Amino acid sequence: MQAVEAVQAALAAEHAAVYGYGVVGGRVAEERRNEAREAYDAHRSRRDALERTVRDLGATPVASAAAYALPFPVPDAAAALRLAAELEDRVAGVYSDVVRAAGGPLRREAAGALREAAVRAVRWRGRGVAFPGLAELATPAVSRKQ
Repeated sequence: MQAVEAVQAALAAEHAAVYGYGVVGGRVAEERRNEAREAYDAHRSRRDALERTVRDLGATPVASAAAYALPFPVPDAAAALRLAAELEDRVAGVYSDVVRAAGGPLRREAAGALREAAVRAVRWRGRGVAFPGLAELATPAVSRKQ
């Protein structure tokens, strides 16, 4: 049951990331728009795969909310970059929980998703963080906001 809860949390995070990238895509500078579109598509694909995984585990996938509260205002391109990095940090965090809770192919898939989110966060932020996906081990200056 722990794996189902972790996968559901990852699915909820992917729903939020898809929504958030809609905001990022509308505010990010033109030269980063393709990157935002690729991230949006990647999160949609992960979301769809997680919905299938939840069903395969015998549960009903959590539904997407109509809207999500953003962690801060996003009035311009600089804020859009910060939002994209924050979205990726949050997604990495929930995938680290799936890695801890699952085994076999599901664990490998979650580890891959965590890695992809960490790489995208570095691209958006311009620098990496210690232990991506593990907020409790991140350095204070770069830890995720809750």
